[in-house]
Amino acid sequence: MTTLLDQAFQAAQKLSSNLQDELAQQLLDDIQNELRWQETLSASDVDSDILTSMALAALAEDNAGETENKGFGED
Repeated sequence: MTTLLDQAFQAAQKLSSNLQDELAQQLLDDIQNELRWQETLSASDVDSDILTSMALAALAEDNAGETENKGFGED
């Protein structure tokens, strides 16, 4: 376990049981999402050229001021 993760767990131990469970669920969800994302990107049928062109298009839109600053999951 990394030092930072250990520090996070030590800090979490000071929280109420409800908050600990909430953090634990968030962490488990994040881990599952990360594993799915890695699996998707490593799949042989993923066209990395399409992903690259989509990323470049998104960066171009942002550089042109055509995007809005929002938090993750905000509509």
